[in-house]
Amino acid sequence: MQHRKIGHVMTSDVVRVPENATFREVAELLARHRISGLPVVDADDRVIGVVSETDLMRRQSDHDTRPRRWLPALTARARAAREAAGKAHAMTARELMSRPAVCAHPQETVVDAARTMAHHRIKRLPVTDEENRLVGIVTRHDLLGVFLRPDAELRAEVIDEVLVGTLWLAPQTIRVSVADGIVKLQGRMEKKSEIDIAVRMTGQIDGVLAVVNHLTFRVDDSRLRLDDRTLHGVADDWMRKL
Repeated sequence: MQHRKIGHVMTSDVVRVPENATFREVAELLARHRISGLPVVDADDRVIGVVSETDLMRRQSDHDTRPRRWLPALTARARAAREAAGKAHAMTARELMSRPAVCAHPQETVVDAARTMAHHRIKRLPVTDEENRLVGIVTRHDLLGVFLRPDAELRAEVIDEVLVGTLWLAPQTIRVSVADGIVKLQGRMEKKSEIDIAVRMTGQIDGVLAVVNHLTFRVDDSRLRLDDRTLHGVADDWMRKL
C-alpha cells in the first residue's frame, strides 16, 4: 500500500530568509507570518539551515560574555552549549541558524516525515529537490491533515486499491463502510489468507484509524502445506476470477 507523498501535502509557498538577513529582519518575518521557524537559504535558494524562535530567544537571553573553557574532546552536550554561547552574539540568519538543516524530499512518504520529525523533535521539515533547492515545507499540521480525509474518499480507496486492485474481487463482493475514519469490512472471502491481506492493507491506508473485521471465509488455507500453495494457489486464483 502506497502512503501519500510529502509532495502532496507540503506547502509550496514557503517563507524563507537569506543567510545575510539581520536579526531584526528574521524576527519581523516570524512575527508577520505567525510562524515559529523558517529555512535559511543561500544565493541559489539552497537550504543551509533553519532559524527558529528558540534561536532568537537564545540570542537575547544569553548575555554571559565570560570566556568559557572547553575540554579538548567535546561531548555532544558540550558542543551544543558552545554553539549556544556562540549565538549570543549572532547578528545574521547564518549565525543564528541551526545546521545542518533536517530536510525531506517530495517523493518521501508522510510516514517518513512523521518519523523524521519525531526522531529530531522538530515541528517542520523544509522540502528540497535533488540539488537541495527549497521547493516546499511540511509541518506537523500538514501530516495531521491526512487523518481528516473524508470517509467517502477512504471507502473508495479501500475498494479500488485493496479489494479490486490487490485481491481482484468484484466491488460488490465485500461491503465496505466508513465512519469517522473507522473502516468496517463485511462479507465472505474465498480464503482465510485473503482476509488477513484485506485487513492489513486497509489499515495501512493513510487516514484509516481502525479496521473492524466482520469477514468470513469458505476455505481455511492457513494449514495448507507450502508445496500445495505453490502448486495450486496461483492457478486457483486465476480460475476463480475468470
